[in-house]
Amino acid sequence: MNLAVVGGAARTRPAALVASVGFPAAAAVGIAGLSLGFFLWYGLALRAPHGPAFLDVTLPPALVAGLAVAYAGWIGYGRYFARRADVSERTALRYDALSWAALALLWGTLLPPIGANGGGLWSAIALGTFVLAKLAIAAKLNRTVRDVASTFIVTRLTLLAIAELASMVIGQRPGTHFAASTNMLLAVWGRWDAEHYLGIAAQGYSGTEPAFFPLYPLLIRALGALTGSHLIAGLLVSNAAIFFALLFLYKLIEHEYNRAVAQRATFYVSIFPTAIFFSAVYAESLFLFLSVASFYYVRERRWLTAGIFGFFAALTRSEGILLAAPLFIEWAIAAREGGREFFRYWLDDIVKPIIGLALVPLGLLSYMAYLWVISGDPLRFSHVQTHWGRHLAWPWTSVSTTITKIAHAHAPQTIANESLELGFTLLMLVVLVAGFRRLRLSYTVYMALSILVPMCTSSLMSMPRFALVLFPMFVLFGLWGGRQSFNNAYVAFSLPLLGLFTVLFADWYWVA
Repeated sequence: MNLAVVGGAARTRPAALVASVGFPAAAAVGIAGLSLGFFLWYGLALRAPHGPAFLDVTLPPALVAGLAVAYAGWIGYGRYFARRADVSERTALRYDALSWAALALLWGTLLPPIGANGGGLWSAIALGTFVLAKLAIAAKLNRTVRDVASTFIVTRLTLLAIAELASMVIGQRPGTHFAASTNMLLAVWGRWDAEHYLGIAAQGYSGTEPAFFPLYPLLIRALGALTGSHLIAGLLVSNAAIFFALLFLYKLIEHEYNRAVAQRATFYVSIFPTAIFFSAVYAESLFLFLSVASFYYVRERRWLTAGIFGFFAALTRSEGILLAAPLFIEWAIAAREGGREFFRYWLDDIVKPIIGLALVPLGLLSYMAYLWVISGDPLRFSHVQTHWGRHLAWPWTSVSTTITKIAHAHAPQTIANESLELGFTLLMLVVLVAGFRRLRLSYTVYMALSILVPMCTSSLMSMPRFALVLFPMFVLFGLWGGRQSFNNAYVAFSLPLLGLFTVLFADWYWVA
């Protein structure tokens, strides 16, 4: 990295930096800022009507606020990206201005049909174009982003095509099903658990829904206010989260091993048989993103940042609390390696790790406190699991129960589902044992706990989906994938099952 160039650019004042980029780029961001300010004001006017005098007074501050947000976001992101991509700030800002220009699409809100639906559609288009433009620019200037983006686009577009064709050609399983949207192309991504997440986002918690942790539906609710559709919001959250999950996974493995292992691991997780859930309205992609990001910052010894991501992971799934174990292990390893010098800087070496460690369980405790307020039962998320036949039991109980169901079942579909759940559980256990010596202790402990916890619920239900977020397993796959025989076997195993599971999911058959 040319530190002199980057460092010198970083010292440039914002006004001088903007002037050096050129008028067209600055003007594009200015138009984006005015658009943001106007439509924030416009949204306020639609949702909370006021008199003409109030609207006249609030318009100028809204426009100024929009300009401030746009220019601050442009300069802040440009400087950050310049450091990450090893380019000058002027180059980063010049390219990034193209993405801000996409926000001019917000003016489509004023085209017929005007209203919540039309506004939500154009808001989603503007936001999507903004994000895709940033992705394209980042891919052009940074190899890591380019590798991840190519894997993301190829695998997601393929699944999109298979799911849509399956829903149109084969049709839904007989029966009455939840309709996430009147648009069949969108509704295909709102199957099974999506009904609960969308219901929580729209009406809050009731019945057995405390089993579904709050961060994902909260994000859907927040983004849904902008797009006008909770389903579209859920799809945006899920697909954005899986992209960043792959990006953090790539960087984590690249730091631990090398780029080739990182490329294989991200590809393998993208084509895992249950990877359809990454793009549907499910919390798997968000949880994978948060848990991998927490690990990444643990390995960077940025304890507070790791704890913050762990906090949000624990608000996404109960297993997020398990991230406290690797954080503690890595802290202990750092202390041992640092010797007496490690505790010399008590703020960085003691206070920050302890706070980061405490933040992880605080995520779960926050949700428990919320449940205590609304229901009087802080463990309601666990107690409602009896609705799905789950309760605390020894891990071998779930295995024996599954084997018993297979032995006594008469319906072929039951036998197939239980066999898949048992098979994926055995796969995780075999990989854990086989790769015990290849991973750091923190990875191994986290993987073992992530397998043990769901096995202690007396049921192996959804284990194929739980395997999807077990990222240490894919680290091992990336290592083993250096052998052509393993790579061929993995691809030959995963791709057909991924296609089959996508078809089944699209047509309302239970997958995981």
